[in-house]
Amino acid sequence: MTRPSGAAWSAGAGGAALGRMADALRGPVVGIGVDAVDPERFGQVLARRPRLAERLFTPAERDCARRGADPVARLSTRFAAKEAAWKALGVGLGGVALHDVEVVGGGDRAPSLSLHGRAAALATSAGVGRWHVSLTHTDRVAMAVVLAEGSTPAASGATGSSRSG
Repeated sequence: MTRPSGAAWSAGAGGAALGRMADALRGPVVGIGVDAVDPERFGQVLARRPRLAERLFTPAERDCARRGADPVARLSTRFAAKEAAWKALGVGLGGVALHDVEVVGGGDRAPSLSLHGRAAALATSAGVGRWHVSLTHTDRVAMAVVLAEGSTPAASGATGSSRSG
């Protein structure tokens, strides 16, 4: 992968995060997903429907959010990451169970994904070997970028072609 040069690549923290993702790639890109959530609106929905958090997030995700200064911001970024992962897998809301994509880490650890059930099966059939996750939020937006990386061509026996999602 050749890194673009110039201001478009180096502009802001988002460019730096994408640069680190590109530097870390060892195999073909299988899929990429981006999603944004309005934390204020998301918090209002959670307040109106208190059990919704249990439907959307695993116990570990909810526990991680409670340990932070702003639990709604943490849940918002995790929901954005779930949506971005679904997009990287080529499915939408309802394509896999809500708990099938779990965001682990964050805070003092780099975020990553743990897939279960149908999401894990889809990732395996698509040849996903590794996930790259970048999360960020402000008061107005929570964003996630998720990149699904395939196995290296030498390891998978591929001939150099890759699937794009």
